Amino acid sequence: MLPIVTILQEATATALNKHFNQTILLSEVLVQETRKEFEGDYTIVIFSLNKYKLGNPAAIAELLGSLLLASCDFIVKYSVVQGFLNLSFHNNFWKKFIIEHQDADINGDFFNSKEGNNKKILVEFCSPNTNKPLHLGHLRNLMLGDSIIRMYRAAGYEAIPCCLYNDRGIAICKSMYAWTKRFNGITPEASPYNGKGDKLIGDCYVAFSRMLEEEIMELMNNQGISKEEAEKIAPSNLAINEMLVKWENNDPEIRALWATMNGWVYEANQKIYEKLNIPFDKYYYESDLYESGRDIAYEALTKGIFTRREDGAIGIDLTPEKLDFKVLVRSNGTTVYMTQDLGTADKKYEDFGAEKSVYVVGNEQEYHFKVLFLILKKLGRTYSDGLFHLSYGMVNLPTGKMKSREGTTVEAEDLIDEVTTTAYENTIELGKVEGMSEEDVQRLSKTLGLGALKYFLLKVDPTKNMLFDPKESVDLHGHTGPFIQYSYTRTASVKREATSRNSQPLKMEDKIEEVIADSEKALVKTLYKYPALLHEAIYSYNPSIIANYAYEVARDYNRFYHDCKILIADKPFLSAARLAISNITGQTLKKCLDLLGIEVPERM
Repeated sequence: MLPIVTILQEATATALNKHFNQTILLSEVLVQETRKEFEGDYTIVIFSLNKYKLGNPAAIAELLGSLLLASCDFIVKYSVVQGFLNLSFHNNFWKKFIIEHQDADINGDFFNSKEGNNKKILVEFCSPNTNKPLHLGHLRNLMLGDSIIRMYRAAGYEAIPCCLYNDRGIAICKSMYAWTKRFNGITPEASPYNGKGDKLIGDCYVAFSRMLEEEIMELMNNQGISKEEAEKIAPSNLAINEMLVKWENNDPEIRALWATMNGWVYEANQKIYEKLNIPFDKYYYESDLYESGRDIAYEALTKGIFTRREDGAIGIDLTPEKLDFKVLVRSNGTTVYMTQDLGTADKKYEDFGAEKSVYVVGNEQEYHFKVLFLILKKLGRTYSDGLFHLSYGMVNLPTGKMKSREGTTVEAEDLIDEVTTTAYENTIELGKVEGMSEEDVQRLSKTLGLGALKYFLLKVDPTKNMLFDPKESVDLHGHTGPFIQYSYTRTASVKREATSRNSQPLKMEDKIEEVIADSEKALVKTLYKYPALLHEAIYSYNPSIIANYAYEVARDYNRFYHDCKILIADKPFLSAARLAISNITGQTLKKCLDLLGIEVPERM
């Protein structure tokens, strides 16, 4: 189904090209919804065509209006307001849409497309380190990645979710070293961790930072040296660098400790993925790939693509591209994150051969990916043109920015439990649990809590930083997930009532002239926009477009629900039309929320 904007752009360009014998680009035809204070459905902004020097805008608007009225049977009348052409559509245009989609299935053609033609797209997201628990920032990443996967699948792509574990390196050694020095062999089963190994690892990471600070202060006070000098010779820093070298040399004791502690984190993370219903098709591990990345670096050195510095480090000089010299292998032979990323990129392409590969990583890594993609291009990787960094903003709290090393993060599992508990308390307080078992209430609370959390994190443009407020997210009113879920349950309730009455579907011959006006038309016009907005959301990697559209649909439906009695016994045609609109709304809300990874309850 072509978007209305495209239909009007094509009709306008065709009419003016024929009349003026010019080639007017569709992109130059600006179409927007008519402002509420004027009559009409859509408006063509004539001023956008000034570059073609067609004449006075008001005169061109009048001419174009007459041409479109003659060539488009769905346009019933037009009006000109200065340089704006307002077009009114025939009711049959909207009636046809309602009839064709009143039984639309969310797996059908209206809600999905085949434009992807099964092309492969790989989406790497979450990418956690094994030195700390998943936190609020990871949740935004997880939900963005999952939504991108769902949207691309809706567009007919074979979208493959994968997760890269940063499971080795200096940061991991910090937790390992602190565990050996400060935690006396404590395991996740010991109090106060209650089996949560990720929390134990996170405490080790924080403990290392505090231990290092103590050493630096002592060195500065005792030896009168600067902080920078103290950091270089601090025992803890020397120890973790030695630990990393031992790890890369396969020291059995270091490797055994590393495997044990990483295992604690993998198990904890998997539980969170399952709670969120976010699966991965493939897991990659930096520890499996850093050697292949190092091999790539040595091969590039022999080819003259990389160079060796005086200190022995291997890297590439990107100063001609106004970047810097990027080290890929340190002078002591150890590798950096960029090195394993080279190996990972090759491995992902070898595994899947995807035409496009998306990295969902925070905006603090924009420089990293700019350098990575450039290096892969210089290495001659044919897949490098299909690489994309989905850079997203940070999630902050009212108290400020989260910092893992200072222990000021909001852990993912705690937040999931909090929103679920809050949803449960709100549900009980509102007294809407009559006839529901405790198990049903708990299930509903989880659906509402996770829906609130996911929606709150996805409704903001990914490129923007955001402030998270747990209490605001679970509000049943306003711009929230539960409000949209509640709107869906209204459509489900109407459908159940219609089924009990044996209501009949709308047919083209039914006379419904009194419908498709005011709140009905506003809602139908909003519903019609779905395919175009899905397309826009996919190719801008922006689930917030779908999230905000879902809110727009819910808002317009609630206005329609308030203004119009839907099931009217003595007006079967009008009842059929309004029921059809309600059914399309329900399926649209369900599909939009599904694209965001949010479930819908049938009752609330």
